[in-house]
Amino acid sequence: MAYSKNVHDGPTDPSGQNADVVANVEETVLADIQPVDWPVLAIFWGLFLIVFLQFFTRYFLNNSLGWTEEIARYLLILLCFVGSVTCVRRGTHIFLQFFYRYLSISNVKVLAIAIELVVVAFCANAGWLTIELAQRTHSQKMISIDLPKSIIYWTVAVSFFAMALMASRNVWKYLHQSEQEVARTKLEAETEAEI
Repeated sequence: MAYSKNVHDGPTDPSGQNADVVANVEETVLADIQPVDWPVLAIFWGLFLIVFLQFFTRYFLNNSLGWTEEIARYLLILLCFVGSVTCVRRGTHIFLQFFYRYLSISNVKVLAIAIELVVVAFCANAGWLTIELAQRTHSQKMISIDLPKSIIYWTVAVSFFAMALMASRNVWKYLHQSEQEVARTKLEAETEAEI
């Protein structure tokens, strides 16, 4: 299979990557953990412990704890939305790499800014709708524990607004970067996805 030459930065042949690049990407990922990422890490480990507790009590003690399934479900929802804040911050959400690869550098910057503005609008609107949902479900309680379900929706709303804020920061960053820097950022995200 022949690989096309990238008009921006050289060959796009993923088989040309060596182990140093993989190690460099792993170091970059670990070095990129910010305080805004700490809640998602806490939720992840909480979910891990709850699922382990559920597995252990069900299959080893043959007496499952009923509340673990519901709490695991809620933690999975929170993991999804709180983790999305990290994805927007890092610019690693799913995007169509095809356009970035074959457009001119000046068009890559315009497209990146336009897409981030759409993300800001979508997340702000979704956050507003989630606030309405949280207000409507405040009187409903969770089945296993005596807490309102609206806690989940309020956390999702905060996550949507944090995603909108991070996308706004990305717009600001792209506006102040050169066209080459924006194109390089988008193409580096493509390389990380291939590895």
